[in-house]
Amino acid sequence: MADSPQSNPPIIKFMAWRRPAMLMSAVLTILAVVAIVFKGLVLGLDFSGGTQIELHFPKAVETEVVRARLSAAGFVSPVAAHFGSESDLLIRLREGGDDLATRVIAAIGSDAGGTPELRRMEFVGPQVGAELRDQGGIAVLVALLGILIYVAVRFQYKFALGAALAVTHDVIITVGFFALFGYEVDLTVLAAVLTVIGYSINDTIVVFDRVRENFRLMRKGSPEEVMNLSLTQTLERTLLTSGATLFVVLALFFVGGEVLHNFAIALMVGIGFGTYSSIYVASVLALELGVRREDLLLPVKDSQEFDGLP
Repeated sequence: MADSPQSNPPIIKFMAWRRPAMLMSAVLTILAVVAIVFKGLVLGLDFSGGTQIELHFPKAVETEVVRARLSAAGFVSPVAAHFGSESDLLIRLREGGDDLATRVIAAIGSDAGGTPELRRMEFVGPQVGAELRDQGGIAVLVALLGILIYVAVRFQYKFALGAALAVTHDVIITVGFFALFGYEVDLTVLAAVLTVIGYSINDTIVVFDRVRENFRLMRKGSPEEVMNLSLTQTLERTLLTSGATLFVVLALFFVGGEVLHNFAIALMVGIGFGTYSSIYVASVLALELGVRREDLLLPVKDSQEFDGLP
């Protein structure tokens, strides 16, 4: 008895929802920009300058107790987080001075977790912090420019604009999330933003590669139908990749310690919106810019070897 033929999975009509999706992206981007401009970013010591002190306690110490005692001693917005174990503490302060470590140890006291031992103290000046901030911004801009050039060469300028705007959309929303909720932005968050850029463009390239392949294979079908088919075919891969990555990021968030919390938050927000933008920002923009089959057809070589044949 012959096997019954397997039916192809149904094609999801992603593009039917492109107008509401574009409206939602526009609203979220505007809200993020408003939060960044009017509320501002809480810059960490890496960018604003200050002192970082690493202390080791004989026994476990609670960060809330340490923060409360430092605030009571007059330190402005002290940050305390476990580093490695619950008996190792990383303290970040905006103050400086040679006797800062002594004053910090005296403010904490010996009853919080025993008399602490100073392991390390580093000072970052405001000028160095400003340079790091500027260099971080330049790194993001260079990454976006490189993506624009690569996709334009590899595919076509309409795809390049879609990919660049999608990545910009992800970065703005991620940074806006930090501004809105007041999370501190430091070098680990900058590293997460650069990671989000790479992750987002990787998702987009996979989709665009399938779009180009289907444009060349399908003799019939509108650009919208080609987009729907391509997104349906790559959806499983996109969800599996995003799910596996988010699982690792969640592990970092819950067991990686407080030092990695903001790094993990930036990755969770960025990866989530990066998955969304590869479908409803990059692909939609390429479609709205009028991508056609002719834009992606392989060039026909004008062979002269047949010119002499009858």
